[in-house]
Amino acid sequence: MYFTDRGIEELSARRGEETVTLDWLADELRAFVDLHPQYEDAVEELATYLARLDDPDS
Repeated sequence: MYFTDRGIEELSARRGEETVTLDWLADELRAFVDLHPQYEDAVEELATYLARLDDPDS
């Protein structure tokens, strides 16, 4: 288990019943980067990963 799993588990426990849109997620990621610019690269990698989940070449 990675250290980040704690945050993922908390997200699932607190928000697991909610339905969200990808537009909402994109807005929240932008807001997070605005508050924490040092994580811009990691957020960019996550967003790219999620965007290309159905791309067999990525």
